[in-house]
Amino acid sequence: MLSVAKHLKLVFILCLFLPTVAYTAPAFKIYDKGTETIINYESYGDFIYIGTERYAYHIRDSIGLSRAAGEGIYPNEQSVLNSPDYQQLFSLGKLKGNHWDFANSYDLQSVFYKWATCQEEPGVKQFTIAQILEKAGHIEHAIKAYYAVVVHFPKSVGYTFWGTPWYPGPVAIDKIYYLTRKYPKVGMELVGARIRIGNKFDDDVTNDVFIIHPGKLVKCPSRDLVPKRADLSGMKIIKKVGGDKVELVQFENRHWQLRVNGKPYLVKGISYSPTKVGLSPDNGTVVTHKDWMFDDYNYDGIVDSPYQSWVDMNNNNRPDFEDRACGDFQLLQEMGANTIRLYHHGYNKQLLRDGYEEFGLVYLMGDFLGMYAVGSGANWGYGTDYTNEEDKKSMLESVIEMVLEYRDEPYILMWVLGNENNYGRGQDEIYQGQGCRAYEQPEAYYKFVNEVAKMIKELDPYDRPVAICNGDLLYLDKFTRYCPDVDVFGTNSYRGAHGFGYSFWKEVSEECDKPVLITEYGCPAYMDGKTLEEAEEAQAEYHRGCWEDIYYDSAGYGIGNAIGGVVFSFVDEWWKAGPPYLSAPAVHDTKAYDFKTKKYLQGNSAGPFPDGWMYEEWLGLCGQGDGALSPFLRHLRKAYYMYKDLWNRSL
Repeated sequence: MLSVAKHLKLVFILCLFLPTVAYTAPAFKIYDKGTETIINYESYGDFIYIGTERYAYHIRDSIGLSRAAGEGIYPNEQSVLNSPDYQQLFSLGKLKGNHWDFANSYDLQSVFYKWATCQEEPGVKQFTIAQILEKAGHIEHAIKAYYAVVVHFPKSVGYTFWGTPWYPGPVAIDKIYYLTRKYPKVGMELVGARIRIGNKFDDDVTNDVFIIHPGKLVKCPSRDLVPKRADLSGMKIIKKVGGDKVELVQFENRHWQLRVNGKPYLVKGISYSPTKVGLSPDNGTVVTHKDWMFDDYNYDGIVDSPYQSWVDMNNNNRPDFEDRACGDFQLLQEMGANTIRLYHHGYNKQLLRDGYEEFGLVYLMGDFLGMYAVGSGANWGYGTDYTNEEDKKSMLESVIEMVLEYRDEPYILMWVLGNENNYGRGQDEIYQGQGCRAYEQPEAYYKFVNEVAKMIKELDPYDRPVAICNGDLLYLDKFTRYCPDVDVFGTNSYRGAHGFGYSFWKEVSEECDKPVLITEYGCPAYMDGKTLEEAEEAQAEYHRGCWEDIYYDSAGYGIGNAIGGVVFSFVDEWWKAGPPYLSAPAVHDTKAYDFKTKKYLQGNSAGPFPDGWMYEEWLGLCGQGDGALSPFLRHLRKAYYMYKDLWNRSL
C-alpha cells in the first residue's frame, strides 16, 4: 500500500484539471442525487466558532444529512453501493486495485465509484470526487461536493508533485466560483466563503493557522451570475506608479489598471522563443533567449521565424498552394497579442523596433537575476548565492547593462526581474541543476530584488514599472516585506483550467496590494491515450479558463488587481525532454528522462493538466509539424484561434 505522503503527493495527477464538459450530457448517471440541491446544513448540524481557527461543523443528524447530500458526498458513503452500475462494475471486477491506479483513467464512472468507496485522507478524497463529478458533467452535484470540502474539511492539506503544500479547501471555493460563473443556469451563488491560512507562503504546514468562513450556497438568478464591470470613468484615483508613458493607477475601490500613453492596457502577452528542431541549449547548439533574433537558415538575409514562418493549413508537413506565408509577428498581431516577454542578452534591436512599429508589439524586458546561474557567474551545481557579494555585483552589472541598453527604446513596457527564482534549491534533490539558491535564502533574495529595483528606477528616465517574476505565491509574505520598491507582483502559475482562483487574487490583494501580472501560464497540447485533436481541444479550454479568470479579475471586475498575462508559449520547443543523448532535440518527446532515477516519466512532471502530466515540448499555441521544415512551418492549434477570438474582442 502507498504511504499517505505518497498519496498526497500524487493528488495533483487527478485533482486539478478541469476540462470543458458538456453540461447537458453527463458521462454517467447519478442514481442518488440527494434530496436537496443546496443542502441546508443548519438543519443537520451546528457551525461553531465561525471566523476563528477553532471552526468546526458538528453533525447532529447524520442520516438526514446523508439523504440530503446524495451519493459520493460526505457523509453519504453508502448509497453508491446501491447503484446498479456500481454493482455491475464491482461484480465484473472492474473496480479492483488501488484507487490511485485509477487516477488518470478516462473511464470516469469507474473512477467515481472507486474513489467514492476508498479509504483516503477525507479532504483529498472529497475534493477528488468533486473533480470527477465535474469532469463527468454533473455540475450541480460537483458544486455540492466541493462545498462539502469547505464545510467538513477546510483544513485538509495535500502535496504537489514538487513536494509543496496544496490546500483543497480554498481551491474548492475557487472551483465553485468558477463553475457558477461558467454555468449560470445552475442558479447558485456562493456567498461569504473564505478560508484564510496564516503562514501559508512557506513550505512548512506545521505553522499554518486556518481561519474559516464557510459562507453559504444560495439560489441566484442566472443573470446575476454574469460578471458585470464597474464604471471606473468617474472613480477617484488614489495612487499612481510609473511615468508619463507607462503608469499604474489604483482606484478608490482598490482596483489596479495599467495604462500606456494614458489609455488602459491589458497585457495580452506571449513567451516567444522559436527554437529550431534539433537544437538545444543543453548541448550548446542554441542560446534560446537570443538565437531566434538572428537565425537565417535559408540564407536570404531575413530573420526566419518573425518574418518567414508559414501556416500549414492542411497539416500535411509540406508547402501547398493554399498554405499562407506570413511570419510570426503577423500571426501574433492577428491573434491580438500586444506584448512579448524577453530577456535582454544579445538582442537584435532593429528587429524589436520593427515588431513595435509595424506590428504593435511591446516588450517585457527581463534579467534572470541569477536563475540558472545566468548573470551571476556562480557555479551551476552550487547555484547563485544571494549572500555572496561577488555574485550580487555580477548580477547588478547585468541589470545595469540591460537598462542602459534599452532605456531609450520606446517599445519597453516594463522591467522584469528573475524567473521563479524562489523555486531554485541549488543542489536540492528535486531542483538540482536550477543554478539558484533563492529558495533557501529568501530574505537575502527578496532584499536583493528590491535593491535592483531601486537601481533601475535611478537609471530609467521614463520610470517604467518594475516587476518580479515569482514562482506562484511561494514567499509572498517575504516579497511584501522586503520588496516595497517593486511595482508589480509577477508570477509564473499553473493551477488548472479554472484559472488561478478567487483565493489567488484575494491573497495577493490583501498581502501586498500590488497589481498582478501572470508572467507565465500554459498547457500542453498532448494527452496520453487521446487523439491530438482531443488534446488540442483540452489545451484551448484550459487557456480559455485561465484568460477569462485574468480578465474577470482585471480593473472593474472581481478583485480587480490583474493587469494581464503571458502565455507560455507561442511555438513548441523540442529540446525540453527526452532521453539523454544528443539527438533528443530532434524528437517531439512525450516522455521525459529522469536523470536521478534513470527512468522515463510519463511527462516532465505531474500537475494540473489534461491527463495529469506536463509535456514541456508541447506547450505551443503553434506546432512545428513533423519538424522537417523547422523553424518555418506553423500548425496553428485551436488555442491560437481561441485567443484570436477573445483578444480581438477585448476579452
